[in-house]
Amino acid sequence: MTVTAVIGSQWGDEGKGKAVDFLAERMDYVARFNGGNNAGHTVINDFGTFKIHLVPSGIFAQNTTGLIGGGVVIDPQVLIDEIEMLNKAGVAVDGRLWVSPRSHLIMPYHKILDGLYEEAKGAGATGTTRRGIGPVFADKVSYNGIRWTDFTSDMFEQRLQVQLTLKNKIIIALGGEALKFDDVRDTYRGYYLKLKPYIRELFSLVQDGLKIGKNFLLEQAMGTFLDTDWGTYPFVTASTTIPSAASAGLGIPPKHITNVIGVTKAYTTRVGGGPLPTEIHDVESEVYKKFGEVAATTGRIRRVGWLDLEIVRTAVDLSGVTELCLTKLDVLSGLDEIQVCVGYQLNGKDIRYADVDAYGLDTVELVYKKFKGWQQDISKVRSFDELPQEAKDYVAMIEECAGAPVKWIGVGPERDATIRR
Repeated sequence: MTVTAVIGSQWGDEGKGKAVDFLAERMDYVARFNGGNNAGHTVINDFGTFKIHLVPSGIFAQNTTGLIGGGVVIDPQVLIDEIEMLNKAGVAVDGRLWVSPRSHLIMPYHKILDGLYEEAKGAGATGTTRRGIGPVFADKVSYNGIRWTDFTSDMFEQRLQVQLTLKNKIIIALGGEALKFDDVRDTYRGYYLKLKPYIRELFSLVQDGLKIGKNFLLEQAMGTFLDTDWGTYPFVTASTTIPSAASAGLGIPPKHITNVIGVTKAYTTRVGGGPLPTEIHDVESEVYKKFGEVAATTGRIRRVGWLDLEIVRTAVDLSGVTELCLTKLDVLSGLDEIQVCVGYQLNGKDIRYADVDAYGLDTVELVYKKFKGWQQDISKVRSFDELPQEAKDYVAMIEECAGAPVKWIGVGPERDATIRR
């Protein structure tokens, strides 16, 4: 039995979807354990191109069963749309996708409040996706949440009535329009009836699987530095993103997590507000245009920067990363020179990421190393030996600085555009 966690070692958007899709063929269960539909995984395989937000990306492997743990917050309409999309594409998720009844629901007032809060913050806005993630997690920990279990009795209507009474007051005070009880009740009753066939308690399923030696693949949403505690707070997400969250969010005891794969993009990107120490601000530069990307979930343009190995090294230490999956190495092709941040300094002294807060990251001095680039197109390369020497040197430098071996290298978005070492 193996339990492998796949995490992002940066600020998300590292290419975890492709990594999970690639690894899932050897797994019995693939599972989401945190976050919500604020995360987006892009998967390109024989079924087509997909942007997945709630269903585990490994669902395309027909031998696997997909699990959505209680640590995931769910927008029911998004989940319904994804199931329909996957079934229509021939993925056939019925009977092999299960949703925990413990998962909390994103309600209409959560999305409204998310937007109103951001507007009220003005220049200090966090840069959320406005999908209600922060407000639903706030309700979860303040005993105001609504879960799938509430629909099995009259508890749903009771809790909804209380929450609408409270939330409408806040919405009106912030300039919004009050929600109507009947509309919300009827809509969510309809959601429940559609998703009821997928809802089942996962505890015995997970525990029995562990006991009989089944293989689990755990999908993290977002990235390490969007973690509520260890990320660049307050410019973070509302859930724990490191592998230990699988214990609470899915029921996997920490001792069973045998492998942690840190997915690392060959450069750095970030969506929304918050520090990005290696950020490239010259939007007309060749490098900026090369690294430019659009977020899978929001459609926003990602901010870009050189690879920050202090960030990656911290993720390795924090989550016990056993191996790295380096993605988008092919994007660096054609650059004459590549810069890499290998450390931070403050007042002339070496420091670690954890020594400063999110605002302090704007004051650190970055220690850069420069590397010779390569001109060859490497998108068709399938073995490490075939890479240009400069690319090999780049990989070796990452291994040395991060303190973990690079076992997988992505040289394109497709599933088979992967070098396995």
